[in-house]
Amino acid sequence: MELDKEQMVRYSRTIMLDEIGTEGQRRLLDGSVLIVGAGALGSICAMYLAASGIGRIGIIDFDTVGLSNLQRQLSYTESDLGQPKTDVLERRLHEINSGITVEAYNRMLTRENAAELLAGYDVVVEGSDNPSTKYLVTDTAHRLGKPCVAGGVREFVGQVMTFPPSCATTYRDLFPDAPCESGFTPCSAGGVLGPLPGVVASMQAAEVIKLLTGINTGTGHLLQIDLHTLTTTRLEIS
Repeated sequence: MELDKEQMVRYSRTIMLDEIGTEGQRRLLDGSVLIVGAGALGSICAMYLAASGIGRIGIIDFDTVGLSNLQRQLSYTESDLGQPKTDVLERRLHEINSGITVEAYNRMLTRENAAELLAGYDVVVEGSDNPSTKYLVTDTAHRLGKPCVAGGVREFVGQVMTFPPSCATTYRDLFPDAPCESGFTPCSAGGVLGPLPGVVASMQAAEVIKLLTGINTGTGHLLQIDLHTLTTTRLEIS
């Protein structure tokens, strides 16, 4: 599809990038991304992807907006308290970009519905806050051959992990011994610095854009960010 005049203006700063250009922007408009978790990571990542012109964005979450969320989940406000996160985020994304399609799934991701949901999207973003979901999403994405960008935060430290289809290593290979697979919430267990999820979620969005435009199709990698010491560690996932 050809970009119209409004799209050329809206996405001009992305189109200016030699690595993306108009062809890359068309790929973004034609692309689809499923975001698992509409919390601190998923909600902020979703806003950047909507602004970037990802044509179809799916969001799955079963939670409602709570008061403790407002410290870091900037997609939500006090007026949203008690409302389903998927409903609020769907409205927010359409306010950012009315030209995209947003599909909200106000439900829990389970072993019964994971494959069907993930199969309908080009890229998967894993932004949940418990190990069981992370294993389910990354295992399913690997089995389906879907690129997956996973993130995690706790205290001052965050991680971004990119698994392109060519990567044989999985999240489970990297972290075979989780604290538990029944589900625990790192933020509630150890706290989290408010801006940290914003840093990680922004990087997840950047990784998605690179995957869809073909900038990153090679090996996977893990980046760890420590905002306490302002240091990073990058590992290539072979």
